[in-house]
Amino acid sequence: MTQRTGPAPVVGLNREREVLTVALAAGRHVVIEGPPGTGKSTLLRDIAREVGTVVVFAEGNAELTPARLIGQYDPAQVLADGYVPASFTDGPLLAAMRSGALLYLEEFNRVPEETLNVLITVLTEGEIAVPRLGTVQASAGFRLVAAMNPFDAIGTARVSHAIADRICRVVLGYQDAAAERAITTGVTGHRGPVADFAVTLTRATREHRDVRMGSSVRGAIDLVVLLTGLTRLRCEPRMTRESARDAAHAALSGRIRIADGCERTPESVLDELLDQLWPADAPDPLPPPDGGEPDDPGSGSLDGQGKGDRLPLPAAGTRHHQPSRDRPGPRRTSASAARRDRGRGTARRSVSRAELAAGHSAFSGVSPGLGQLDEEAFARLLADDPDAALTLLPDLARATDRALRAAARRLAARVFIRMARAGQQPARGTRRLGPGRTDGDLDLDRTFDRWPGAGRPGPDDLVTRSWRAHRRALCLLIDSSGSMSGLAVAVAAVAAASLVLAADGRLAPGIISFRNDATVLRAQGTHGAPGPLVGDLLALRGHGLTDLAAALRAAAAQLAAVTADERVVLLLSDCLPTAGGDPALALTGISRLHVLCPLPTAESERAATALARRGHGVSQPVRTLADVAPALTRVLG
Repeated sequence: MTQRTGPAPVVGLNREREVLTVALAAGRHVVIEGPPGTGKSTLLRDIAREVGTVVVFAEGNAELTPARLIGQYDPAQVLADGYVPASFTDGPLLAAMRSGALLYLEEFNRVPEETLNVLITVLTEGEIAVPRLGTVQASAGFRLVAAMNPFDAIGTARVSHAIADRICRVVLGYQDAAAERAITTGVTGHRGPVADFAVTLTRATREHRDVRMGSSVRGAIDLVVLLTGLTRLRCEPRMTRESARDAAHAALSGRIRIADGCERTPESVLDELLDQLWPADAPDPLPPPDGGEPDDPGSGSLDGQGKGDRLPLPAAGTRHHQPSRDRPGPRRTSASAARRDRGRGTARRSVSRAELAAGHSAFSGVSPGLGQLDEEAFARLLADDPDAALTLLPDLARATDRALRAAARRLAARVFIRMARAGQQPARGTRRLGPGRTDGDLDLDRTFDRWPGAGRPGPDDLVTRSWRAHRRALCLLIDSSGSMSGLAVAVAAVAAASLVLAADGRLAPGIISFRNDATVLRAQGTHGAPGPLVGDLLALRGHGLTDLAAALRAAAAQLAAVTADERVVLLLSDCLPTAGGDPALALTGISRLHVLCPLPTAESERAATALARRGHGVSQPVRTLADVAPALTRVLG
């Protein structure tokens, strides 16, 4: 038994969503029927997430016996204690009934009939009688939501009328082409001709005369991923028919079912469809525009939305290897990074005096001449307009003017550390009752467990309970991708300095910066002054993609190296990944994830809130430097 939720958004299905929401709110049990890939589980989890209901998952198959669904007594505990409630282990059905959760039973029509029959009384009366345990009543909020695929007849059985008469039925079909393009784009990050081709070919498999069941939108998603990967591996400037054929065979052939009595292979059907969509003698359908580079937005290249860099480049030493950012040779910039850097001015290269003057009205007053930094003028600006001053300072720290850059970094270290000290709050220790062998109250239950039962208990048999310090390890993750510049860099510097100062020799947090890779600025458990750390942060180049999943895995690796009761990650990012996998799936080894979202947009604030919720933490927007201290106090106090 596991509990699952998912962050994937629901595209389309508005009418079905309304019906399902009302049915569950009215206390009805529901079966969702539809082919694979139509969003059955995604729709349910989205509704459950919206109303704050837990989903208990059970996979339906021939091995799901009544005992596995309901629960059973632990034989070892029965031998020791008899048939007492403590010896009973709840199955997914009782777990959902007791907690008032949604029981999501997948592959409903694959569950044996004798197992489904135990649901009849539950669906009708909201209770179940368990031998020796007694009657268990369902808590308010308990609902059964079943899902099944009516088109796959292998290993399935007809659901009895006694069950069907007690549940409502919501039927899902495939979304329209626009919705499937939106889903494919949302998952892969690619829009334009490549996504259009994948969705069109995938939908065509459902209409072919020799196909009993075509591919779901998952096939289109995999087709985009494989096609873009093959094209990059083969160093092709754009999609070719040969690569499209190879990718289609891999992504779609296992997902389509040939009609009974037809002696064709899935590959032959795909070749026929490809010939219709892209005749062998036709030119490539994705030519770049006249005079345009293949990676220009909208050119028909693989980077239609600038997410092409999601795909790993070939390993070094292969014949298709391309130079990395750290190796000499031609350097390829993704369209996503280029557009983001142009649109937001986020490329963390050195900045000329002319650019500083154009971007900051107060620049000439703070730096009246080459190599000059008037600290008094900066102090006046800081008093009059703190955000303007603290947005200017990180840019001064990367000025082309070497003397100005050095002076700005020295000043930044002092300013940011002073702000961090001003925002410090007294540390509050966390203590919990725990077992021990010395002082404290006698823990009778644990003592009886240890005592053999003969003679007087000895000192080694006694277990006490006392208050013990709760050890917490903390790692700060700082986004240094293209979304971080100006005031966002200042926020990161103040937050990092605040954590180092608050550690006071005890906490020793790890500090990691990341974009499409992760860099450890300060290893977990390493002590040091905050000044050099602030300098390292100001020296970061804010460009490139954002791989949140890789960053979270790097933080978990740092935290695993220390002994702690709780491993906490504080993420400073807009939480909008442009590379890597789903960050919510990279939380293994992290007890709690808190997010500080600098200068949030509506989209980034939603993303930060959702990710923090998945990490059992909270998200705090940070719009000014004054927000840093209260945000840190709330998430870590």
